Amino acid sequence: MDFRYFSMPTDDEFEKLLIRMNPPRVTVDNSSSKTDTLIKVDGANRRGILLKMVQTLIDMNIIINRAYISSDGEWFMDVFHCTDQNGNKLLEDNLADRIQQSLGPAAFGFQALRRSIGVEVESILEHTTIELTGKDRPGLLSEIFAILANLKCNVLAAEVWTHNSRMASVLYITDEATKLPINNPEHLAKIKQLLFYVLRGDIENKSGGVDANTAVVSVGSTHKERRLHQMMYANRDYDTCDEDCNGSTSDESNKKKPIVTVDYCADKVYTVVNLRCLDRPKLLFDAVCTLTDMQYVVYHGTAIAEGPEAYQEYYIRHIDGYPISSEAERQRVIHCLEAAIKRRTSGGIQLEFCCEDRVGLLSDVTRIFRENGFSVIRAEVTTRDCKAMNVFYVADAYGAPVKTETIEAVRKEIGFTILHVKNNDNNNNDNVMNVFSSSKDTTPQESGTFSLSNLFKMRSVKFFCKSFMGSFS
Repeated sequence: MDFRYFSMPTDDEFEKLLIRMNPPRVTVDNSSSKTDTLIKVDGANRRGILLKMVQTLIDMNIIINRAYISSDGEWFMDVFHCTDQNGNKLLEDNLADRIQQSLGPAAFGFQALRRSIGVEVESILEHTTIELTGKDRPGLLSEIFAILANLKCNVLAAEVWTHNSRMASVLYITDEATKLPINNPEHLAKIKQLLFYVLRGDIENKSGGVDANTAVVSVGSTHKERRLHQMMYANRDYDTCDEDCNGSTSDESNKKKPIVTVDYCADKVYTVVNLRCLDRPKLLFDAVCTLTDMQYVVYHGTAIAEGPEAYQEYYIRHIDGYPISSEAERQRVIHCLEAAIKRRTSGGIQLEFCCEDRVGLLSDVTRIFRENGFSVIRAEVTTRDCKAMNVFYVADAYGAPVKTETIEAVRKEIGFTILHVKNNDNNNNDNVMNVFSSSKDTTPQESGTFSLSNLFKMRSVKFFCKSFMGSFS
């Protein structure tokens, strides 16, 4: 097996030296606002620092209600109005130290090395990471988990996104017997080969070839949710022609569509991006992540999320210093931001699953989903203290709400005390049971609805697996 390693640019050590000389300064202020904690960060400006700050805050489960961004020149100063998940101020004594440590030189260290096998081994985190992208279809997730279960892989955590007929997922696995990362090249190659054939299926694109599917992991310590955005972007889930072909441009769909405008600011030679949509967790991260990965720099910005809707305004330029100069580029930014917002917006029903973890558990659960006609729109899989804490967002095979009697049948088969249901769509109360989980570690509810009212102008499976694997044994 051939392994490839990449040399690091010499500028990396120099950049880390500058960071050590001018580390970001973090100040936590609990006296200036009656309701929010103000987190102020300033220091020497460098590319990617804004995304790193927002990423650090969301990873600490901090809610950002307002953000004021300024980084025009050699220095930056950003202010975030924040609360905890319950809307209370942040009263931790070491909060500033924790944030500053996350923004220090270690956060901008060497990139991890790549392996041509397409599977990344993270020995420090004691798991092997697999990334998958491809054409979405009903039952795909069940087939993926069935393959891993039959290859004696235990899934410790996973996150799956679907949008515009595309699927992207990041999975963390270990060997069933050793509980350690999988290092055997032959085993890794077999995992990659079988997953690739599952992703490929029998679907062909319009030109007669097979749709682009990958079972290749990119590298390193890259943030999981950022990788999902990058994978979806690389798979062109922002193509509006595909949405038109899928029938996604109905009046109801347009009402839920986020509003994104991109204009030219002649006075300051910036491109001004305005964004308005229904508020939800991590919206600021999704927007900043998309702009950063599209090679734009945010010089100034404002984000407000204190009501049902969120408003964001960014003054940006391309990394070459120039604003957006063509209509095609302007439309691409609009479509990419719209896609970034909708990737995490689930219109399905939220199912929360909690029980003792075991190898093959996900394969069994998703097989039951598939047999009952469920299509998984998004999934978040975690393991805590040997307990599986999973969240699935589901619809039927056509994207419509699942009927109550079908959900009842699935809960009866899996267990009423194990599978709990949350209503994610306020427009489908007749079809959904409003049963809330008692677990304290559940993921915050995320709504998929959007209202255009009161807008104003603003500038600021096992049988499958056995037969499938038999052909490769």
